[in-house]
Amino acid sequence: MTTANPTNSLAVEDLGSAAQRDRRKRILDATIALASQGGFDAVQMRAVAERADVALGTLYRYFPSKIHLLVSALHREFERTEAALRDKPIDGSTTADRVISVLKRTTRGMQSDAQLTEALTRAFMFADASVAAEIHQVGMLLTSMLTHAMYPEGHEVTDEDVQIARVIGDVWLSALVGWVTGRNSAAETGQQIEVAVRLLLRD
Repeated sequence: MTTANPTNSLAVEDLGSAAQRDRRKRILDATIALASQGGFDAVQMRAVAERADVALGTLYRYFPSKIHLLVSALHREFERTEAALRDKPIDGSTTADRVISVLKRTTRGMQSDAQLTEALTRAFMFADASVAAEIHQVGMLLTSMLTHAMYPEGHEVTDEDVQIARVIGDVWLSALVGWVTGRNSAAETGQQIEVAVRLLLRD
């Protein structure tokens, strides 16, 4: 069980009751709705508390800051993506093809809600050491998604596979930052990801 820390968000496993878990879900739902409407700047702690129907002090007990809140929302979005990916076969006859397929599907999903993606990506960029636990959770989930794409049939994953998946995840997040900040087009983002994956995964 995760030990609650006043500088960390309260994860689902920290919450003992259904009411607490529901409250956390409402908070993240409110965060995602506000971000979808107005991006990073629209997510204000008071606005989130009002939309989620919780006291402001309660919100801060669950999420110490706006960055904690948005990075936790990013994790929740990745959880949804992972669940959707596991429900259907992954396209591609090679390891690289499958990883590219997963990343392109995930990227298209995020690019379809530009305001939300802008908010979640900026929070990831702005995160400092106080958000290390939340960032770690996001990284672990992304690595899990990628290793599943590499070996969907349950092949044993090695330490090297995990390291490769982490590098690919870092490249993908960097490419997404480039798209959010207007440095890259959607097509250029996809091309960057594909080049990196094929360099790292030569079947």
